[in-house]
Amino acid sequence: MKQLNKIESIIFVVGALLMLAGAIMGLFKLSWFPHVYAIGAIGFASMQMLQRYEGTNFVIRRLRRIMVLSDVLFLLTAVLMFANQGNALGLDWIYYLNYVKNNWVVLLLVAAILQLYTTYRIGNELEKEAKK
Repeated sequence: MKQLNKIESIIFVVGALLMLAGAIMGLFKLSWFPHVYAIGAIGFASMQMLQRYEGTNFVIRRLRRIMVLSDVLFLLTAVLMFANQGNALGLDWIYYLNYVKNNWVVLLLVAAILQLYTTYRIGNELEKEAKK
């Protein structure tokens, strides 16, 4: 895996912390929580997408694709957080309550589970590859 330089690593960590802070603020219904989360998600996802795998191990390549999917889900979570602020999409109120209202939490959970799984598995696979 391509390693991030020092500045990219700082952006990565700060992005992760901003995502965490934004999600926690969302639980307390602070009005500007989507902005904090979105800035963090953009920083986190973009830095993670810069980490490329140039090897030939099929398992790691598949796990990287899943990790990129979780990054996209993190970004879609930010979109749903903004939509959660009000019926900005112009949907019928029933559709809004059924399909948008607080569903960012579900998307965030799915993305976080995928991220944890792929991070753990990629670490194990890189360790196996290093031993060969």
